[in-house]
Amino acid sequence: MREDPRVTGPTSRAAAPVEQRQSVRLDQLDQLDWREFGERYWDRQPVLFKSVAPAPFDAHEVFETAVAAAHRGGPFGVPPYAGFAIGGEPQTDPGDFLPQPRDGSFAGYHQRLVRQLSGEPYSLSLQAFHAFHHPLWARERAFYAGLWARVGQPAQSAFTTLVHGTYEQPLAEAPPGQRVATFLFVLGGRQRMRFDTADRGASFTVEADPGDLLYWPSHLSPAAGWASTGVRVSVVREGRQAAAELYNLLHDVTPETLLTPDPDPAGAAQSGEEGLLVPDPESGSELPAPLERALAHFRSAGARGPLEERVARQSLRHWTAGGFRPVPLPAPRGRFGDDDVVRATERVLWTEAAGRRLYSACGHVAATELPAADLAAVLRVLNSGRPLPVRELTPAARALLAELTAFRALERL
Repeated sequence: MREDPRVTGPTSRAAAPVEQRQSVRLDQLDQLDWREFGERYWDRQPVLFKSVAPAPFDAHEVFETAVAAAHRGGPFGVPPYAGFAIGGEPQTDPGDFLPQPRDGSFAGYHQRLVRQLSGEPYSLSLQAFHAFHHPLWARERAFYAGLWARVGQPAQSAFTTLVHGTYEQPLAEAPPGQRVATFLFVLGGRQRMRFDTADRGASFTVEADPGDLLYWPSHLSPAAGWASTGVRVSVVREGRQAAAELYNLLHDVTPETLLTPDPDPAGAAQSGEEGLLVPDPESGSELPAPLERALAHFRSAGARGPLEERVARQSLRHWTAGGFRPVPLPAPRGRFGDDDVVRATERVLWTEAAGRRLYSACGHVAATELPAADLAAVLRVLNSGRPLPVRELTPAARALLAELTAFRALERL
């Protein structure tokens, strides 16, 4: 550890539990060691790591991801992804103020906006943007795997937020009532932040350069900041709600599904909203049709067999997503001939639920017709890292390989 004149306020290597601490200390370290971090800093003290290697994010990948996320708006059911403000005023239609492929980099993007906005300050934020770029997601997941091995993988997904601009825009990084621990990795510019402590009138300020990683626990939050280009990874530490787990189990219920009226006996669809929110006296139901459909869906989903499979699928997604959801969409399924040989690039998990065999990698899940013994044998070879000749496999096993290719868990040798 070394002290840095740019870091002001009390510093010390010692880390006390939050409830015993009278003041906040900020350490600066030259090397990230997840074991030491878990013992000294996690949920305790802020810390600044200089020039982290390997880096959790690559500037070129982040820019590519920003372009994709800014223009594909709201897949995965979590709109909006992009937020843009000019002079502190959020823009409901940012138009071409969002990153464009022609910008080439964050530097090019910044230069274009300086010209378009005549120097007026702006701020861009992109939430959950890791879902738009598999290499970025894989790099991020691999980096934080060392932390999860020490402190446990978060039950809820960590929040990944890109911040870029010429001033700091407040970000709602967690639902109301939740508190988050945050990592900030600086990609460009100098990030300066001030934190107020529990001590009356006490505060400390830290500056981070490109390549630096700053961590602060959930009981701290920035009082002021000066923006740069960076990625925030925030982990819910308090206030986790059961509603999140219920949503994950029932997320396929959509308003479009429930509100689509059924055709009448003559084949003509009901039009307008009249009748949708009142009971149909001829149906014998005391509920409006949308609520009746919702109730039927929940009854079916809550039956023992379907619920068992849903829980199994959700568990597999959780463990193979590595703490970062939503995961990137799958790629096209692979095709294999007798002369092909494959090898796994990701660990594949599987389980049985409600009489079905499910397997998972990279946050995706599928079912297979392979008997349990055959599935276990195939995955035993893949998870060992050994090559697997396709010639020896049955059609059902080849279908499994095709799906794993779509999950990006397999490579052809």
